[in-house]
Amino acid sequence: MTVRVRFAPSPTGMFHVGGARSALQNWIFAKQQGGVFVLRIEDTDAARNKPEWTEGILSALDWIGIERGSYEGPWFQSSYADEHRAAAGRLHDSGRAYYCDCTREAVQARTGNQYTGYDGYCRDRGLPPGEGRALRFRTPDEGTTVVVDLIRGEPTFENKLIEDFVIARGDGSPVFLLANVVDDMTMGITHVIRAEEHLPNTPKQQLLWDALGVKPPIWAHVPVVVNEKRQKLSKRRDKVALEAYRDEGYLAAAMRNYLMLLGWAPSNDREIVPWSVIEDEFRLDEVNPSPAFFDEKKLRAFNGEYIRALSVEEFVEVCGPWLTGTGSIPPPPWQPDEFDAATFAAVAPLAQTRIAVLSEIVPNVDFLFLASPLIDEAAWAKAMKEGSGELLDDAIAAFAAVTSWDAATLKTTMEEVGTARGLKLGKAQAPVRVAVTGRTVGLPLFESLEVLGAERTLTRLRAARARLF
Repeated sequence: MTVRVRFAPSPTGMFHVGGARSALQNWIFAKQQGGVFVLRIEDTDAARNKPEWTEGILSALDWIGIERGSYEGPWFQSSYADEHRAAAGRLHDSGRAYYCDCTREAVQARTGNQYTGYDGYCRDRGLPPGEGRALRFRTPDEGTTVVVDLIRGEPTFENKLIEDFVIARGDGSPVFLLANVVDDMTMGITHVIRAEEHLPNTPKQQLLWDALGVKPPIWAHVPVVVNEKRQKLSKRRDKVALEAYRDEGYLAAAMRNYLMLLGWAPSNDREIVPWSVIEDEFRLDEVNPSPAFFDEKKLRAFNGEYIRALSVEEFVEVCGPWLTGTGSIPPPPWQPDEFDAATFAAVAPLAQTRIAVLSEIVPNVDFLFLASPLIDEAAWAKAMKEGSGELLDDAIAAFAAVTSWDAATLKTTMEEVGTARGLKLGKAQAPVRVAVTGRTVGLPLFESLEVLGAERTLTRLRAARARLF
């Protein structure tokens, strides 16, 4: 048997990090088994689907290493409408499904309880198909349905507690439960690896597989991904879009590594490991079924480690989109002709050790490419206290007199200025840093002044002094 897995997202919004985790798990499992990864776009929700969302799925998969051309598809669920209808017809003809014209209000009126499921009223009425008549699957009255799950063991469901569920709407269109099963059958899917939220649907889908005369796939329901309050990650409440992390400056390798730790861990208590180790060691049956906490702070720390592991040349290259701007990344505050690649390369090693996401490169280096710095007013108020004007006067005079404009000389010069006023270097340099860079934190000051140059440094110091008058 050739292992065939599928990833089946809906093109109705941004790409969820939980979906990315499931895609990677399917991808690795298929590679380990010498199998096939199938991408199926479940696009039957015409009211919400948009072509740009489909492209978003493809580009997001590209980014995490599941590249176009390396998998089967994408296939589109809407292309299989004939197969869906044919399956619904077979279920009806075999007596495993029946037509029902009950409204929700009618069911509630009969049962007297809005929370009670469907009561089977139309089971034996023999209604023919017609407008407004949904097709319901006839679930067994006795016995159990056992779901054999590689992660969760054998969850068992009493059939009498599973209501006769709808498999096709009144207009004949199939619902998710049936379409999903038929697509998996048609595509020869052998293993369904998906999120825990689908587990309640699984006994219903397994009953459909059995009723259609096909052996169900092997199931594996991976843990739900939750936020710090242990609530399921929500698009409305949490930062869940993979594209948002990409555009903020998370590296694909760091994101892949972190996503794979949501419910699983490599050997020897390691976390940051080469992708080859993950591909070699990952086992579905070792996935922890407990909810997995998506810790953005931990992801950020991961990303910082990956950034620092780059060569300087690689770091310069990956910063490119934030130094120029792209369709989804806003342009930097400087004009294109103000940017100088050699200047950036000179400070890149300094920045590489200080940022955790690539978007942070812009506020760290913008002072180098602007005619005047962008002043953070809170930073100005904090640094420019009583006596700062006189200190700037001394710094201007001292810097103007240096004969070698290098970081070591500038640091020594600033220390002397501070000592003359009874200040340690940290206090003495604060007004200079804000005057030159606009901020209280950033790259090492004296290395920055060396790259900025004497003329521009002195011009900014004098402008800051003038502002204090």
